[in-house]
Amino acid sequence: MISTVHIARLKAWGAHGFTATGVVTAFLATLALLENQPTNCLLWLGVALIVDGLDGALARKVNVQSVLPSFDGSILDLVIDYLTYVFIPALFIYRYIPLPDYTLLLTVSLILVSSLFCFCNVNMKSKDNYFQGFPAAWNVVALCLYIIDPSPWITLLTVIGLALLTVTRMKFLHPFRVRRFMPINIAVTAIWLLCSLSLVVNHPVINPLVMGLWLLMSAYFLGICFWRTALEWFDGSRLK
Repeated sequence: MISTVHIARLKAWGAHGFTATGVVTAFLATLALLENQPTNCLLWLGVALIVDGLDGALARKVNVQSVLPSFDGSILDLVIDYLTYVFIPALFIYRYIPLPDYTLLLTVSLILVSSLFCFCNVNMKSKDNYFQGFPAAWNVVALCLYIIDPSPWITLLTVIGLALLTVTRMKFLHPFRVRRFMPINIAVTAIWLLCSLSLVVNHPVINPLVMGLWLLMSAYFLGICFWRTALEWFDGSRLK
């Protein structure tokens, strides 16, 4: 008969196993790049994004830290996140996103190096679980650049601006951790993901209604980030 302790350990290993599926999606996304399949690459990165959004809640639910104290799931998460949030999206941008002449390597290097600060920053989260500084979400940036297709110089300035925001205290929403407006945040995230799926699968054909809804959901994310950042300017001691 399986004891309660063994069941708890099985659940904890199951949670870590769910997180570990992210490295498989990372491989599949890389394989798609090698096979010149940008749509499939973004789809696999999207799967990795969903896994990363859910695995933390699952790990906390089964109490992995106390059940398996010798296995650090946070390190596992960071290794996979650097691949799926930074390294593979940087490759995607290098290969598929137009940039000014002679700036490709510089741009990708800026993405890779600035993200290291984010991953090593012990003050990455505020007390209310907002990210402090741009959270190296280059997978989302790569997706947006692929859909919007801005001019090369706009792309370069966007990358530089986001890299600089990495070392600021500007707040960025974590839709699954921030409790305030959580139901709305999750609903907006779900709609944004569905719209992103439609836009990527049908690229370069754009459905105006889907595009409009996608832009509206994106504007919500930007708005709540600016709103939360502004709150700290007025009451910084309470919100940091």
